[in-house]
Parts: sequence; structure tokens; C-alpha cells
Amino acid sequence: MITRKRRSRISPTRRKDDADEHSHTPVARRRLPWLRALATVATVLLVVLLALMWWWDHEPRSLDVQHEAEARAKANSQPVVIGSVTTATLIATVETLLDKRGGYISNDIMPPGVLMDNMPNWEFGALVASRDLARALRNDFSRSQTQSIEDKDLQEVDTLLATPNDRWVFRSTESQYRRATTHLYGYLARLADADQTNAQFFARADNLSDYLQTVSARLGSLSQRLSASVGQLRLDTNLAGDPSAEQSTPAPGASVVKTPWTQIDNVFYEARGYSWAMLQQLRAMERDFGSVLRDKNALISLRQVTRELEESLRDLDSPVVLNGRPFGFFANHSLVMANYISRANAAIIDLRKLLDRG
Repeated sequence: MITRKRRSRISPTRRKDDADEHSHTPVARRRLPWLRALATVATVLLVVLLALMWWWDHEPRSLDVQHEAEARAKANSQPVVIGSVTTATLIATVETLLDKRGGYISNDIMPPGVLMDNMPNWEFGALVASRDLARALRNDFSRSQTQSIEDKDLQEVDTLLATPNDRWVFRSTESQYRRATTHLYGYLARLADADQTNAQFFARADNLSDYLQTVSARLGSLSQRLSASVGQLRLDTNLAGDPSAEQSTPAPGASVVKTPWTQIDNVFYEARGYSWAMLQQLRAMERDFGSVLRDKNALISLRQVTRELEESLRDLDSPVVLNGRPFGFFANHSLVMANYISRANAAIIDLRKLLDRG
């Protein structure tokens, strides 16, 4: 008995699908290594990017202001004179902005700098303090009276540091700030040159008091912005103390001020940058204005300011800036920072009273 083999009754459509599947399998296998390679490269780049962001997001350490002045004086074979420490500190501050880890980041247009916001805000805070000191050098410290001729180098420094902090095209922010340090070096060299009298630094009580007034206004503004992290009901006190005072447009008697949650860490790091630069400047002025401060019995008051600023710059143990309720379970780093800055501002107000006394 002969048995006939059954013919496979597979539909033409199924046969076609199976053929397509087998024809595409080798192509998929060929593409798979390339996809794995691309995924590996992307992962490595991401890790490198995150590592660079972590490495660059580092606040510089405090300067040894006396060493900065002595090193620059030694390079020029000149002595350290009145004003040398303050000028050298300003130079070192600007150079720190340009030469720290990652360099100057605020004008970066490529990763990882363009993805960072903490360090650019820190740079801006330090830059504001540097601009204030450069303007004080130009208008007050280097001039004996209002009719005195301003120093040409300091005039250029003030103009160059006023360059927008995020310019990356010709001329870039870094190049302008670098030129400012060149003019500061010129002023510093002439300051210690006994053969030239066209560069001076007048360490007077009124000059220091006027500069501290600017510092007090900056610290007061930062304190208010930091305190607004949780929202505040503020009364209008703009015309308080003067019954005949007027303002351009009417203002509400009370208003709620609150920093947007996306800006809380920006204000925090701007305050830290300003506090860092201010700490270096006040340490330098303690040396240049030493005789004035001792004569006014104000040296301890100045050291109280620097102590509060030192406390405000303690390391942040949290990976993020927390914004808890004022008396809540979690910390509010902005309010802690505002506390130290307010205390430093109060000490500056007391210091100015001592300097203004005869």
C-alpha cells in the first residue's frame, strides 16, 4: 500500500511573510552592533558631561590677600605700599573668575557650561562686587577731592568691567576683563613707584565709609531677595521719615513678594559669589586702612563683618538648595544665607557710624 505524502497547505500570504522575516533578519543583526556602539558613546559622553559639570561647579577658596600683594610687588621689584593690597586683591578676584575650574562660564554657548546655572550666578555676584570696587577706586580712593583728575588706568578698568557678563562674540567678556587686569597692573606699578606721583591711594575714613554705604545697599538687597524665597508681605516704607517726600507713581500699601522657585538657587549662588568677593576686599582693606580703623576703634567692627561673611560661605552639604518652610521640617538655605548677610549688613552700619565720627 502506497502512502501519499500530504502537501503542505500553507497560504501564499503566510509564505510571503515568512520570506520577508528571514530576509530582514540579517539586516537587523547587522544594525544591532551599530546601535549598541551609538548607545555606548552616548552614555560615555553623558558621564563625561556630568563629571565636568560636577568638577566645574566648585567655589574657589579664599585668597591670601597679603600674599597676593607681596607676590605682585616682588615681581615688579617694588615695595608694598598703601593701596597695594586692595588693588592686588581686585586683580586676584578678576583673575579667579577667569582662571578657576572650567574658566569663565557665564558666556558659554556649548555644554557643559551652557547647561549650568549655579556657577554663572556665583560669577555674577563676584563680578558685581568687583565692579563696585573698581568704581570706588576710580572715583574715591585714587582721588584726594572732587576736583582731582581721575586715573586713566582706573577709568579703563571701570569701563572694561562694565562689559556685559555673557558676551561671547568679538570682543568677548573674557578678553575685556583680561584687559581690565592689565590696566590694574599698570596702576599698581605706578602706585608703588616713588618716581611717579600721578597714582595715589588715599586711605581716609570718609572714602571707606562711602564705599561701605554701597556695600550695605548691596547686602540689603540680597537679604530681601533671599528672604522672598518663602514669600513675604511687605509694607511700603519708601517715604518713611520724610513727610514732604514724594514718588513718581503711587504704590500699594502692602504687597506680597515671592521669588519664583526656578530662581531660588540663582539668588542663593549670586549672594555667595558677592559674599566671597566682599570677604576678600574687606580683608584687604583691613590692611590698607589699618591705621584709620585703629584710630576710630573700628577694627573689631570690621572683623565682625568678615566673620559673618565667612559663616555665610560654609560648605553646602545638601546637593540642592532646599526651600523648606521657615519653621518646617526641611531646611531653607536661602533664609540661613539671608540671616548671615543681614548680620553682616548690621555690622557694616555700625562700622560706618564709627568711621563718620570725628
